[in-house]
Amino acid sequence: MHNLTAITALGGTEPRTDKHGPITLSEEAGYALASVAARKGGERATNLAIRRLIGPAAPKPGHVAGDKVTAFWSGPDQWILEAPYDSHETLFAQATAEVKGKASVTEQTSGWCRFDLHGVGLAAVLERLCAINMTTFQPGDATRSSIDHLGCFVVCRTLEHISILGPRSSAASLHHSLLTAMRSAY
Repeated sequence: MHNLTAITALGGTEPRTDKHGPITLSEEAGYALASVAARKGGERATNLAIRRLIGPAAPKPGHVAGDKVTAFWSGPDQWILEAPYDSHETLFAQATAEVKGKASVTEQTSGWCRFDLHGVGLAAVLERLCAINMTTFQPGDATRSSIDHLGCFVVCRTLEHISILGPRSSAASLHHSLLTAMRSAY
């Protein structure tokens, strides 16, 4: 069958963008994701593999690091890798080869959706959604939080750019919560 059309997590053929006041909410469909979990005895080797993949050292709890390929801490000796899909479609295979059997790698691209908030005053939006202390949340920080009963990762790229990764199966609910918080804040 050659007449298939790829759709985004929200069911569109193009990623959705919404704007309200100074904030833009964009569906980011173009990212490859993989999880890496060190196996017993493979913690050091896994940390070194993460460094080879992202450039800097594997991020510590509560942080994100990297340039083209980034990683954020998701649990003890566990990270989520992300990279633009166009240039890193094989992120899972690349990570699997790099860890050399010292870690378990799982393809995550179709399991998560990503929404990015851009603009000034993002703290006013996020304070309505989750229990992150926005006075201390800084660029390079990443944390897991509940947003409207959904387990999500929140990544601070800059003070005016925050990414939220949530379960793809609940993309519409997460989008609705984000949009409602934007409208409530401004």
